[in-house]
Amino acid sequence: MSKYTDMAMERRSQFTPEGRPAWNCCQAVVTVFAEDARYDEEAAMRAATFFRGGMQMGSVCGAITGSLLALGLAGLDDAQTSNEVIRRVREKHDRMTECKDLLRVNAEKGGKKMPHCNAMIRECIGYVEDILREKGKIR
Repeated sequence: MSKYTDMAMERRSQFTPEGRPAWNCCQAVVTVFAEDARYDEEAAMRAATFFRGGMQMGSVCGAITGSLLALGLAGLDDAQTSNEVIRRVREKHDRMTECKDLLRVNAEKGGKKMPHCNAMIRECIGYVEDILREKGKIR
């Protein structure tokens, strides 16, 4: 694992009094890259609040959204970069990017939600790291 995935998994191990992870998937991805992008981590966390659970309606996975936000914070704004993240996710997940679909397939295979979401976070962080290295934004 990398320092980014370590940070994200540490955050995901914290829970609210209601039993939900204190950091949603989008927040877990985008905030770990905020400092390197010279962006306020707390502001990044707040900006990512409503992107949990596919914008709270099962739409695009929050980890994917967090990846795109992290790349934007790093100053990348070309369609090729964002399309690369989406391409990699679709390639690995039978063309699916929506939270509801990813969770449904995971459940059909007997998987639990939290491990699935954490795996998506790790996967998406890896894609961001790869792209940021390729673009010379991190070492």
